Amino acid sequence: MAVTEAVRPRLVTRLRTGSALLGPAFVAAIAYVDPGNVASNISAGARYGYLLVWVIVAANLMAVLVQYLSAKLGLVSGRSLPEALRARLSRPARLAYWAQAEIVAVATDLAEVVGGAIALNLLFDLPLIVGGLITGAVSLTLLAVQDRGGQRTFERVVTGLLVVIAVGFLASLFVEPPSAAATVGGLIPKFDGSGSVLIAAAMLGATVMPHAVYLHSGLVRDRHGRPDGVRRHRLLRATRVDVGFAMLLAGAVNLGMLLLAATNLQGQEGVDSIEGAHGAVAAALGPGVALLFAIGLLASGLASTSVGAYAGAMIMQGLLHKRIPLVLRRLVTLTPAIVVLALGADPSAALVVSQVVLSFGIPFALVPLIRLTADRDLMGEDVNRRSTTVAASVIAAIIIALNLVLIYLTVTG
Repeated sequence: MAVTEAVRPRLVTRLRTGSALLGPAFVAAIAYVDPGNVASNISAGARYGYLLVWVIVAANLMAVLVQYLSAKLGLVSGRSLPEALRARLSRPARLAYWAQAEIVAVATDLAEVVGGAIALNLLFDLPLIVGGLITGAVSLTLLAVQDRGGQRTFERVVTGLLVVIAVGFLASLFVEPPSAAATVGGLIPKFDGSGSVLIAAAMLGATVMPHAVYLHSGLVRDRHGRPDGVRRHRLLRATRVDVGFAMLLAGAVNLGMLLLAATNLQGQEGVDSIEGAHGAVAAALGPGVALLFAIGLLASGLASTSVGAYAGAMIMQGLLHKRIPLVLRRLVTLTPAIVVLALGADPSAALVVSQVVLSFGIPFALVPLIRLTADRDLMGEDVNRRSTTVAASVIAAIIIALNLVLIYLTVTG
């Protein structure tokens, strides 16, 4: 009994210390469950059933390695990925690199603001443009929390929203469980025509998000600085746990979205849009589940647009070494989304297209990340193992190849 009582305080202390190290990966994970994911995954499930389950599983496995490398870069080098790039690029190259990153940031904001607007329309019947403005305004409030309350307060708020997102999109699986056999069958990689390739690319763009790759390195650096020796190794172990738990939760939510559509919406007319899916969910599973769906979508839009704006500011500061007022920067990336809503464009189609744009930005984040974390001069004894570099290079090659196929199908289709 005495031994047990002596061990228990140490165990509690270790658990508390370990949990205190978690957080940055859960902020990055918001990018993996944004409204673009909802549109892509619902479309995939409604059109192709369980066919593309393997895409979600593969994309989230890729994300685990990618996000860990990003976090390791920030922890070991003491630099964010944009800062490390600035040190190695000429001024013209930095400007060009920043320009493509800004285009990706605009596409990111488009998905997140439109998703928030759709959720507010479903919940309160607000016009989409009003919902978009409210989503943008709330994102500024959440960013103010980060500015005034500090990073850990922001991490707690965002992690809370991530839990709301998970509940919102996983609740339906308990009401109407998916087919286990069909889900396992969907793990076999295959396509069904060019349309499934397009959706797969959109799903990939919605899962491995460029701004999450840039952001995670800065989040870890800001949280822990550049530790030495034993503390760095302990933090690297904690980071692996942080990334593992965060990506597991994000992957479960993504899979839940697809299984929801595959189980309840496949073959129905007009359900490959978020609004149509919401209506079909209400009809099939009841208004309670539909309400949770809409609340999850709203939490997704509000959290992801805040995280996206945070990432955009970090990218600009890292690459150009310049800060601009947060409100001005928010307006720059928010304006295209508001214009799309004002013009009456199909919001769900805009979401899917935005994810395809994001998939084109992934190589610009992945290739430098792999090269930097494989550089012994920068990473020292924590440089990537050869097997890690090979695995990360294969991931980058798969993503780039899928994008080239997508370009070909778009041009010839």
